[in-house]
Amino acid sequence: MNRRPYALLAGFVLVTPVFAQDFPRTPTEYLRRMDGNGDGHIDEAEYVRYMSQGFLRMDVNGDGVLDANDGPTRPGARPVHLEEFQRNLIHQFHKLDRNHDGVLNAKELAQPPL
Repeated sequence: MNRRPYALLAGFVLVTPVFAQDFPRTPTEYLRRMDGNGDGHIDEAEYVRYMSQGFLRMDVNGDGVLDANDGPTRPGARPVHLEEFQRNLIHQFHKLDRNHDGVLNAKELAQPPL
């Protein structure tokens, strides 16, 4: 799996004070924020929707691609397309879903992907 899109997003979140102030600190907080329908679990769509928010904020021109048109990038960085980013999120979701029930609970959210 290509981790560059995640590194790009993670680096942005870590150095941006606005995001850092509102960053969930526990798996239970993540679950509460991601859980759009309030059922106590995160399904694939909720996970992708929540995890895509940072990408969408960084995509200044709204073209679905993170590239030099959205602001400074590191030298040699390739553009990252929203579809690619979301495919990686879906893959990550299924790695986190260790019991393969199609949803994530707080414990699964707390564990790093395999």
